[in-house]
Amino acid sequence: MIAKPLPASIRPQTIPADLPLTVWQAMKRGGLGCCPRCGLKGFFPRLLKPVAQCRACGQDWTHHRADDFPPYVAIIVTGHLMAPVMIVLASNQSISLGVKMAVAVVIAALMIAALLQPAKGAIIALQWWNGMHGFLPSGRDEAAVAGHPEG
Repeated sequence: MIAKPLPASIRPQTIPADLPLTVWQAMKRGGLGCCPRCGLKGFFPRLLKPVAQCRACGQDWTHHRADDFPPYVAIIVTGHLMAPVMIVLASNQSISLGVKMAVAVVIAALMIAALLQPAKGAIIALQWWNGMHGFLPSGRDEAAVAGHPEG
């Protein structure tokens, strides 16, 4: 399949040579706090606020609508990882109930806090790749134009 060039009206400033090859690569970049399109570090200048526009590739990131999905992802992952911790804590009879609860709450809160930004970056990358919420062109469209297979 030969991809048609994108109209100039929706083409970003540049098409970098290092576009992600797959949606997973774009999500990994976003999860690591890098621009999903070009990989430049500094996607989140503040804790959960992404840049409005990438300094390197010019991609406009104001179209994202991650909303409540990143906290849901962080909570689900934390819950699955905390289950074995809770089983171990519950089976230990030498620790008081108050200590068990304090340890579980602190670990869970730290895990959720650590997962929020990576989840948001990955979800924004997923939205960009699929052309959701006004991201034109989408990441997969740019990859097709650049000759990469869609992922």
